[in-house]
Amino acid sequence: MAEAADNQGIGPSPARRWLRRTAASIAGAPLLVALLAGPAAAAAPAAPADVPAKAPSGSETVKVSLNTVAPSAPTKGDTLTVAGTVTNRGKATITDARVDLRVGQRLAGRTSIDDAAKRSGYVPGNDPAPLGGKYTVKLPKLPSGISQDFELSVPVGKLGLGDDGVYPIGVSLSGQTSRAQYDQVLGIQRTFLPWQEEERDSRTKITYLWPLIASAHVTAETGTDDEQTPVFADDTLAGELAPGGRLEQMVSLGSRLPVTWVIDPDLLASVDAMARGYRVKSGDTTVAGKNEAVAKQWLAALEAAVTDGEVVALPFADPDLAAIAHRGKNVSGTLSHLQTATDVAASSVQTILHVKPSTDFAWPVDGAIDPAIVDVATSAGAHNVIARSDSLKETGGLLYTPTAARPIGGGTTAVVADARLSTAFEGDMSKAGSSTLAVQKFLAQTLALTDQDTDAERSIVVAPQRMPTVAQAQSMASALHALDDDRWTQPLGLVDAAEERPDADATSTVPSSSRYPKKLRNQELPTQAFQDIKSTQVSLNKFQVILTQPERVVTPFGNAVNRSVSTSWRGRPLEAQQYRDSVRSYLQGLAGEVQLIPKSDITLSGRSATIPVTVQNRLVQGVENLVLRLKSDNATRLKLNDDGAVAEQPIRISGGHSQSVKFDAAANVNGQVQMTAQLYTEDGTPYGEEMAFTVKVSELTPTVLLVIAGGLLLLVLAGIRMYTQRKRANAADADGNGDVPDGNGDVPDGNGDDGPEHPGDPAPDTGPDSREASGSGEKVER
Repeated sequence: MAEAADNQGIGPSPARRWLRRTAASIAGAPLLVALLAGPAAAAAPAAPADVPAKAPSGSETVKVSLNTVAPSAPTKGDTLTVAGTVTNRGKATITDARVDLRVGQRLAGRTSIDDAAKRSGYVPGNDPAPLGGKYTVKLPKLPSGISQDFELSVPVGKLGLGDDGVYPIGVSLSGQTSRAQYDQVLGIQRTFLPWQEEERDSRTKITYLWPLIASAHVTAETGTDDEQTPVFADDTLAGELAPGGRLEQMVSLGSRLPVTWVIDPDLLASVDAMARGYRVKSGDTTVAGKNEAVAKQWLAALEAAVTDGEVVALPFADPDLAAIAHRGKNVSGTLSHLQTATDVAASSVQTILHVKPSTDFAWPVDGAIDPAIVDVATSAGAHNVIARSDSLKETGGLLYTPTAARPIGGGTTAVVADARLSTAFEGDMSKAGSSTLAVQKFLAQTLALTDQDTDAERSIVVAPQRMPTVAQAQSMASALHALDDDRWTQPLGLVDAAEERPDADATSTVPSSSRYPKKLRNQELPTQAFQDIKSTQVSLNKFQVILTQPERVVTPFGNAVNRSVSTSWRGRPLEAQQYRDSVRSYLQGLAGEVQLIPKSDITLSGRSATIPVTVQNRLVQGVENLVLRLKSDNATRLKLNDDGAVAEQPIRISGGHSQSVKFDAAANVNGQVQMTAQLYTEDGTPYGEEMAFTVKVSELTPTVLLVIAGGLLLLVLAGIRMYTQRKRANAADADGNGDVPDGNGDVPDGNGDDGPEHPGDPAPDTGPDSREASGSGEKVER
């Protein structure tokens, strides 16, 4: 421990050295006694019965969290401030506690940093001595389960730093407990301190990729309006775009960093669609989206951020190149989708952001490659594949990290990202302690990489996770800001990094397929997914040929097909299946809007007639290039037109209309005939379901017709005779039934009686005008 202190530039006094030698002698006495006493004496004492078996003990009793190390990479004259929290996880109260800063010896290289980061707990003799003195924070008491903040401030000149390089530092808490009433280290946390005092002649070029990628949110469904308002599956994208959201933070942080923007054009297209007005699915219907302003604000901020930066556009929807290579390449049509996704990438970015992106890069998941992945990645025109050093591993025994660019044959360059730096912020960065440790380790690795024994100036690429969380993005930004002064690094764009002179000794052999990580392979879309996509594409091809405005369908469904193979589906197989099913179902529903109206059985009388068949188009656009074919299963009994068993007619129907198509038919023999109607595209491909119905033929001979005509004539004559007889009867009633007055002037009642039939009966009401005939048009009661 004295040696460690000397290395820090803190010389102990003679009195202190004497005390340490005395303490060492006293500490060594129990060990000597144990050796002399033999095995029985060496047995460890039993733990007190009241100590829980799982309770943290020793140097893990206290959790030490380092929330701040500032500055992250100090310079001469700075004061280092280390702040954090100590938490007593033990069962007993800690007394006479103190928090100390410890500074170790300069680490030799990147591997030494990795080894130091794995250490936990305090090891006497291996850990350096505390600075002590006034650079200590004293805590009289720390009860069980209680946390206490601390802050240590030490001038850099007191840290004992020597040559430029990476130094391990640790913060420890020492104290006593009721069970161990002697001073001991009860908790420690380590990190790294980059120290660069001298100005360098050469610096490492760092290319940091800043990805703007999101999962799929837009469905294949659109509105029926002229603008085809897009329909989103949900409105969660708005949360990512809103202030404080993941994508908002990526733009806000990235706008102040020297990074290369790596953008999925589908994200831009989705946000642009939101800004123009959108709808969101809600059960079986849709509702108007409410976040147009948020989308517009995000796009404006992004456009401003990338104006002077470098932009790389991935293929549309960021297709999973590894899944295509391993599961989908042999399914016909899959590679053509990748080509389409690549073709629309540049135009999408340029139209929305008004910058011209590079489309010459392919980025497989986690930079893991094999020959099949490289073939697929370059099949759409990319000449650069972003790989990672844990996939393209060094096998030549290099003692330094080589430049990222590597020629791998066929005119293709593998841009190999550094695995340590690329994965530095993959963990949970939501806690300040975790973020601080990640930032300090990242800076330490970059400095150690620059200090490696090589005269060549190198170019290093960092390709982080595709969709960093807010906390991860903030940690990444903190690390890059710490490199702003360019003391040992300098920024470089990805395009220039790919053109750097490669290291002749670096590995350039693409690993075999058997070396592809099993974990990543298990996350790939299954082959059935590509079969489903193929089926959807076949249906789309059949549907679009009948449309008068095919672009209203081809574009949204083409984009949806590309989204179906997105890298974002990894780890979400159920959601991926549901998305593919929704695209296929919606397409089938649209295609079913053009159909034959079902017919009931009909009866055909006579030698010739017409058979109507109705075609309905419930789409908002017209259909054409269709043929309706009607077939008679018995042309001897019922013949269609002059062709016999089959008749065809072209179909063209406006949107929202129906068309009744009539076919001429001729009957020869009575009986039933089965008819089949089917729509076809012009190339003879059946469209929709066929419709079957029955025609009952009832042929009428001339004799039968003559008999029917005679019968009708008799009915007419009988009607005329009945009419004449009724007319005569009405006239007789009008003349008083034919009676004349008697000698008394009485008018007989028509029954031969001179008066009422009974004395109580009233006389008939007959005035002088009752003898007149009823006027024309009057109703005469009988």
